[in-house]
Amino acid sequence: MKRVTIYDVANEAKVSLATVSRVINGLEIVREDTRLRVEAAIEKLGYKPNAIAQGLALQKTTTIALVIPEASFTYTGQIINGLLDVAKIYKYSIMLHTTTEGIVDIGEIVETIIKSRVDGVVIYNDKLMVDELASLTKYNFPIVLIGNKMSTDNICSVYVDLEKAVYELVTQYIEKGRKNIAIIQDRKNKFAVEQLIKGAQRAFERKGMVFDKFIEIPREYRSSYVFLKDYFRTNTHDLIIAHRDSQALAVANAASENGIKVPQDLEVVCVIDTKYNAMVRPQLSSFAIPSYDLGAVAMRVMTKMLHMEEIDDREIELSYLFTPRQSTK
Repeated sequence: MKRVTIYDVANEAKVSLATVSRVINGLEIVREDTRLRVEAAIEKLGYKPNAIAQGLALQKTTTIALVIPEASFTYTGQIINGLLDVAKIYKYSIMLHTTTEGIVDIGEIVETIIKSRVDGVVIYNDKLMVDELASLTKYNFPIVLIGNKMSTDNICSVYVDLEKAVYELVTQYIEKGRKNIAIIQDRKNKFAVEQLIKGAQRAFERKGMVFDKFIEIPREYRSSYVFLKDYFRTNTHDLIIAHRDSQALAVANAASENGIKVPQDLEVVCVIDTKYNAMVRPQLSSFAIPSYDLGAVAMRVMTKMLHMEEIDDREIELSYLFTPRQSTK
Protein backbone atom coordinates (compact mmCIF):
# COMPACT_ATOMS: atom_id res chain seq x y z
CA MET A 1 0.00 0.00 0.00
CA LYS A 2 1.42 3.38 -1.03
CA ARG A 3 2.29 5.64 1.90
CA VAL A 4 0.34 8.92 1.85
CA THR A 5 2.62 11.96 1.89
CA ILE A 6 2.20 15.68 2.47
CA TYR A 7 2.47 16.10 -1.33
CA ASP A 8 -0.67 13.96 -1.78
CA VAL A 9 -2.56 16.12 0.73
CA ALA A 10 -1.46 19.34 -0.99
CA ASN A 11 -2.54 17.96 -4.37
CA GLU A 12 -5.92 16.78 -3.03
CA ALA A 13 -6.67 20.12 -1.32
CA LYS A 14 -5.17 22.13 -4.22
CA VAL A 15 -2.90 24.15 -1.92
CA SER A 16 0.83 24.53 -1.45
CA LEU A 17 3.00 22.31 0.76
CA ALA A 18 3.57 25.32 3.03
CA THR A 19 -0.16 25.69 3.59
CA VAL A 20 -0.53 22.01 4.52
CA SER A 21 2.38 22.39 6.93
CA ARG A 22 0.79 25.43 8.58
CA VAL A 23 -2.50 23.57 9.07
CA ILE A 24 -0.75 20.49 10.53
CA ASN A 25 1.18 22.65 12.99
CA GLY A 26 -1.85 24.67 14.08
CA LEU A 27 -0.66 28.05 12.84
CA GLU A 28 -3.42 30.63 12.70
CA ILE A 29 -2.34 32.35 9.50
CA VAL A 30 -4.46 30.07 7.27
CA ARG A 31 -7.92 31.11 6.10
CA GLU A 32 -10.73 29.08 7.67
CA ASP A 33 -12.08 27.71 4.37
CA THR A 34 -8.54 26.65 3.34
CA ARG A 35 -7.90 24.98 6.70
CA LEU A 36 -11.16 23.02 6.42
CA ARG A 37 -10.24 21.90 2.91
CA VAL A 38 -6.80 20.67 4.04
CA GLU A 39 -8.27 18.88 7.07
CA ALA A 40 -10.83 17.17 4.80
CA ALA A 41 -8.02 16.02 2.49
CA ILE A 42 -6.02 14.68 5.48
CA GLU A 43 -9.02 12.70 6.73
CA LYS A 44 -9.93 11.41 3.26
CA LEU A 45 -6.41 10.20 2.49
CA GLY A 46 -5.66 8.97 6.02
CA TYR A 47 -2.48 11.05 6.20
CA LYS A 48 -0.37 10.71 9.38
CA PRO A 49 2.02 13.64 9.87
CA ASN A 50 5.63 12.67 10.46
CA ALA A 51 6.44 13.58 14.07
CA ILE A 52 9.99 14.71 13.31
CA ALA A 53 8.97 16.89 10.38
CA GLN A 54 6.13 18.32 12.43
CA GLY A 55 8.52 19.02 15.28
CA LEU A 56 10.98 20.83 13.04
CA ALA A 57 8.28 23.16 11.84
CA LEU A 58 7.41 23.98 15.43
CA GLN A 59 11.06 24.09 16.51
CA LYS A 60 10.18 21.02 18.62
CA THR A 61 11.25 17.42 18.08
CA THR A 62 9.35 15.66 20.92
CA THR A 63 12.77 14.24 21.81
CA ILE A 64 14.55 14.44 25.16
CA ALA A 65 18.30 13.95 25.48
CA LEU A 66 19.40 11.71 28.36
CA VAL A 67 23.03 11.93 29.49
CA ILE A 68 24.40 9.19 31.75
CA PRO A 69 27.86 7.79 32.54
CA GLU A 70 28.53 4.47 30.82
CA ALA A 71 30.12 3.09 33.99
CA SER A 72 26.81 3.32 35.86
CA PHE A 73 24.65 1.25 33.47
CA THR A 74 23.97 -1.50 36.02
CA TYR A 75 22.44 0.97 38.45
CA THR A 76 20.99 3.43 35.95
CA GLY A 77 18.96 0.70 34.22
CA GLN A 78 16.06 1.31 36.60
CA ILE A 79 16.40 5.10 36.26
CA ILE A 80 16.16 4.71 32.47
CA ASN A 81 13.14 2.38 32.79
CA GLY A 82 11.28 4.92 34.91
CA LEU A 83 12.12 7.73 32.54
CA LEU A 84 11.08 5.73 29.45
CA ASP A 85 7.75 4.69 30.95
CA VAL A 86 6.74 8.30 31.61
CA ALA A 87 8.16 9.44 28.25
CA LYS A 88 5.86 6.94 26.49
CA ILE A 89 2.80 8.29 28.31
CA TYR A 90 3.58 11.83 27.11
CA LYS A 91 4.72 10.66 23.65
CA TYR A 92 8.37 11.72 23.91
CA SER A 93 11.34 9.89 22.46
CA ILE A 94 14.64 9.55 24.33
CA MET A 95 18.02 10.18 22.73
CA LEU A 96 20.66 8.48 24.88
CA HIS A 97 24.15 9.95 25.31
CA THR A 98 26.80 8.19 27.40
CA THR A 99 29.97 9.60 28.86
CA THR A 100 33.08 7.45 29.25
CA GLU A 101 35.89 8.73 31.44
CA GLY A 102 38.88 9.69 29.32
CA ILE A 103 37.14 8.76 26.04
CA VAL A 104 33.90 10.69 25.56
CA ASP A 105 34.15 14.30 26.68
CA ILE A 106 31.02 15.88 28.17
CA GLY A 107 31.76 19.00 26.11
CA GLU A 108 31.40 16.99 22.89
CA ILE A 109 28.05 15.63 24.08
CA VAL A 110 26.81 19.13 24.90
CA GLU A 111 27.71 20.21 21.35
CA THR A 112 25.84 17.20 19.89
CA ILE A 113 22.77 17.96 22.02
CA ILE A 114 22.68 21.56 20.84
CA LYS A 115 22.92 20.50 17.19
CA SER A 116 20.21 17.83 17.56
CA ARG A 117 17.58 20.42 18.59
CA VAL A 118 16.07 18.31 21.37
CA ASP A 119 13.30 19.80 23.49
CA GLY A 120 15.02 19.19 26.83
CA VAL A 121 17.87 17.43 28.59
CA VAL A 122 17.87 15.02 31.54
CA ILE A 123 21.31 14.54 33.09
CA TYR A 124 22.56 11.88 35.46
CA ASN A 125 26.23 12.72 35.62
CA ASP A 126 28.13 14.10 38.59
CA LYS A 127 31.03 15.29 36.43
CA LEU A 128 28.96 17.94 34.66
CA MET A 129 30.67 21.26 35.25
CA VAL A 130 29.18 24.74 35.53
CA ASP A 131 30.58 25.78 32.14
CA GLU A 132 28.85 22.91 30.35
CA LEU A 133 25.54 23.63 32.09
CA ALA A 134 25.90 27.27 31.05
CA SER A 135 26.32 26.12 27.43
CA LEU A 136 22.98 24.34 27.60
CA THR A 137 21.05 26.97 29.56
CA LYS A 138 21.90 29.76 27.14
CA TYR A 139 20.01 27.80 24.45
CA ASN A 140 16.93 27.80 26.74
CA PHE A 141 16.81 24.01 27.07
CA PRO A 142 14.80 22.84 30.07
CA ILE A 143 17.20 20.70 32.12
CA VAL A 144 16.43 18.16 34.84
CA LEU A 145 19.34 16.89 36.94
CA ILE A 146 19.13 13.48 38.60
CA GLY A 147 21.18 13.13 41.78
CA ASN A 148 22.43 16.71 42.01
CA LYS A 149 20.46 19.23 44.06
CA MET A 150 20.27 22.40 41.98
CA SER A 151 17.71 24.70 40.42
CA THR A 152 17.46 27.85 38.28
CA ASP A 153 14.80 29.20 35.91
CA ASN A 154 15.76 26.50 33.38
CA ILE A 155 16.93 23.74 35.74
CA CYS A 156 15.05 21.41 38.09
CA SER A 157 16.49 18.49 40.04
CA VAL A 158 15.40 15.17 41.51
CA TYR A 159 17.67 13.63 44.12
CA VAL A 160 18.14 11.53 47.23
CA ASP A 161 19.94 13.24 50.13
CA LEU A 162 22.93 10.90 50.48
CA GLU A 163 24.61 13.27 52.91
CA LYS A 164 21.67 12.95 55.32
CA ALA A 165 21.58 9.16 54.87
CA VAL A 166 25.24 8.76 55.86
CA TYR A 167 24.92 11.33 58.65
CA GLU A 168 22.14 9.29 60.25
CA LEU A 169 23.99 5.98 59.82
CA VAL A 170 27.32 7.25 61.17
CA THR A 171 25.61 8.93 64.11
CA GLN A 172 24.10 5.58 65.15
CA TYR A 173 27.53 3.90 65.06
CA ILE A 174 29.24 6.70 67.01
CA GLU A 175 26.55 6.48 69.70
CA LYS A 176 27.32 2.74 70.03
CA GLY A 177 30.98 3.60 70.56
CA ARG A 178 32.06 2.37 67.11
CA LYS A 179 34.02 5.37 65.89
CA ASN A 180 36.61 3.78 63.57
CA ILE A 181 34.57 4.53 60.45
CA ALA A 182 35.93 4.97 56.92
CA ILE A 183 34.58 5.88 53.50
CA ILE A 184 36.22 4.44 50.40
CA GLN A 185 36.94 6.47 47.28
CA ASP A 186 34.90 5.89 44.12
CA ARG A 187 36.64 7.53 41.16
CA LYS A 188 33.59 7.03 38.95
CA ASN A 189 31.23 8.89 41.28
CA LYS A 190 33.19 11.76 42.80
CA PHE A 191 30.19 13.98 43.56
CA ALA A 192 28.30 11.20 45.35
CA VAL A 193 31.32 10.31 47.50
CA GLU A 194 31.74 13.97 48.45
CA GLN A 195 28.17 13.82 49.80
CA LEU A 196 29.01 10.71 51.82
CA ILE A 197 32.07 12.40 53.31
CA LYS A 198 30.08 15.51 54.24
CA GLY A 199 27.53 13.33 56.04
CA ALA A 200 30.23 11.56 58.05
CA GLN A 201 31.99 14.85 58.83
CA ARG A 202 28.75 16.36 60.11
CA ALA A 203 28.08 13.34 62.34
CA PHE A 204 31.58 13.48 63.85
CA GLU A 205 31.50 17.26 64.31
CA ARG A 206 28.19 16.97 66.18
CA LYS A 207 30.02 14.75 68.70
CA GLY A 208 33.02 17.08 68.92
CA MET A 209 35.28 14.88 66.76
CA VAL A 210 36.90 15.05 63.34
CA PHE A 211 36.26 12.56 60.54
CA ASP A 212 39.55 11.81 58.78
CA LYS A 213 39.36 8.24 57.49
CA PHE A 214 38.95 8.48 53.74
CA ILE A 215 40.41 5.46 51.94
CA GLU A 216 41.91 6.81 48.74
CA ILE A 217 42.79 4.37 45.94
CA PRO A 218 46.25 5.28 44.53
CA ARG A 219 46.32 5.79 40.76
CA GLU A 220 48.79 2.95 40.24
CA TYR A 221 46.18 0.40 41.35
CA ARG A 222 43.85 -0.68 38.56
CA SER A 223 41.12 -1.80 40.95
CA SER A 224 39.94 -1.20 44.49
CA TYR A 225 40.22 -4.92 45.26
CA VAL A 226 43.93 -5.14 44.45
CA PHE A 227 44.66 -2.13 46.67
CA LEU A 228 42.46 -3.35 49.51
CA LYS A 229 44.23 -6.72 49.69
CA ASP A 230 47.34 -4.76 50.66
CA TYR A 231 45.46 -2.22 52.76
CA PHE A 232 43.92 -4.77 55.14
CA ARG A 233 47.31 -6.25 56.00
CA THR A 234 47.87 -3.27 58.30
CA ASN A 235 44.45 -1.60 58.65
CA THR A 236 40.96 -2.41 59.80
CA HIS A 237 37.83 -0.45 60.79
CA ASP A 238 34.55 -0.83 62.64
CA LEU A 239 32.62 0.21 59.53
CA ILE A 240 33.47 0.95 55.90
CA ILE A 241 30.94 2.77 53.71
CA ALA A 242 31.21 2.33 49.93
CA HIS A 243 29.17 4.06 47.25
CA ARG A 244 28.65 1.03 44.98
CA ASP A 245 28.03 -2.62 45.84
CA SER A 246 30.97 -3.72 43.69
CA GLN A 247 33.34 -1.75 45.89
CA ALA A 248 31.67 -3.00 49.06
CA LEU A 249 32.20 -6.57 47.81
CA ALA A 250 35.86 -5.76 47.16
CA VAL A 251 36.10 -4.55 50.77
CA ALA A 252 34.42 -7.70 52.16
CA ASN A 253 36.50 -10.12 50.08
CA ALA A 254 39.84 -8.37 50.62
CA ALA A 255 39.18 -8.16 54.38
CA SER A 256 38.24 -11.85 54.55
CA GLU A 257 41.46 -12.82 52.75
CA ASN A 258 43.35 -10.99 55.49
CA GLY A 259 41.56 -12.81 58.29
CA ILE A 260 39.12 -9.96 59.03
CA LYS A 261 35.61 -11.37 59.39
CA VAL A 262 32.52 -9.57 58.07
CA PRO A 263 30.46 -8.55 60.01
CA GLN A 264 32.08 -9.76 63.26
CA ASP A 265 35.28 -7.68 62.90
CA LEU A 266 34.29 -5.26 60.15
CA GLU A 267 30.86 -4.08 59.03
CA VAL A 268 30.33 -3.01 55.42
CA VAL A 269 27.57 -0.82 53.95
CA CYS A 270 27.02 0.30 50.38
CA VAL A 271 24.83 3.22 49.39
CA ILE A 272 23.74 1.85 46.01
CA ASP A 273 23.23 -1.83 45.28
CA THR A 274 22.00 -3.78 42.26
CA LYS A 275 20.25 -7.09 41.60
CA TYR A 276 23.60 -8.85 42.06
CA ASN A 277 23.49 -8.17 45.81
CA ALA A 278 20.91 -10.94 46.17
CA MET A 279 23.44 -13.42 44.72
CA VAL A 280 26.46 -12.70 46.92
CA ARG A 281 27.38 -13.76 50.44
CA PRO A 282 27.42 -11.97 52.72
CA GLN A 283 24.56 -9.94 51.31
CA LEU A 284 25.38 -6.27 51.68
CA SER A 285 23.53 -3.89 53.93
CA SER A 286 22.54 -0.92 51.81
CA PHE A 287 20.25 2.04 51.33
CA ALA A 288 17.15 1.37 49.26
CA ILE A 289 17.37 4.17 46.68
CA PRO A 290 14.20 4.60 44.54
CA SER A 291 16.09 4.52 41.24
CA TYR A 292 12.98 3.86 39.07
CA ASP A 293 11.21 6.79 40.73
CA LEU A 294 14.21 9.07 40.12
CA GLY A 295 13.81 8.51 36.38
CA ALA A 296 10.01 8.66 36.37
CA VAL A 297 9.80 11.85 38.44
CA ALA A 298 12.58 13.50 36.41
CA MET A 299 10.69 12.88 33.16
CA ARG A 300 7.40 14.09 34.64
CA VAL A 301 9.07 17.30 35.79
CA MET A 302 10.51 17.68 32.28
CA THR A 303 7.04 17.41 30.71
CA LYS A 304 5.77 20.07 33.13
CA MET A 305 8.61 22.39 32.13
CA LEU A 306 7.95 21.81 28.42
CA HIS A 307 4.19 22.39 28.77
CA MET A 308 4.68 25.46 30.97
CA GLU A 309 2.80 23.80 33.84
CA GLU A 310 3.22 25.07 37.38
CA ILE A 311 6.03 23.33 39.30
CA ASP A 312 5.60 23.48 43.07
CA ASP A 313 9.14 22.38 43.91
CA ARG A 314 12.11 22.72 41.56
CA GLU A 315 14.31 20.59 43.85
CA ILE A 316 12.47 17.33 44.53
CA GLU A 317 13.87 15.11 47.27
CA LEU A 318 12.94 11.41 47.23
CA SER A 319 13.15 9.23 50.32
CA TYR A 320 15.52 6.33 51.09
CA LEU A 321 15.44 3.41 53.51
CA PHE A 322 18.40 1.71 55.18
CA THR A 323 18.17 -2.06 54.67
CA PRO A 324 20.35 -4.11 57.06
CA ARG A 325 21.54 -7.47 55.71
CA GLN A 326 24.41 -9.88 56.41
CA SER A 327 27.33 -7.40 56.24
CA THR A 328 26.28 -5.57 59.42
CA LYS A 329 25.53 -6.89 62.92
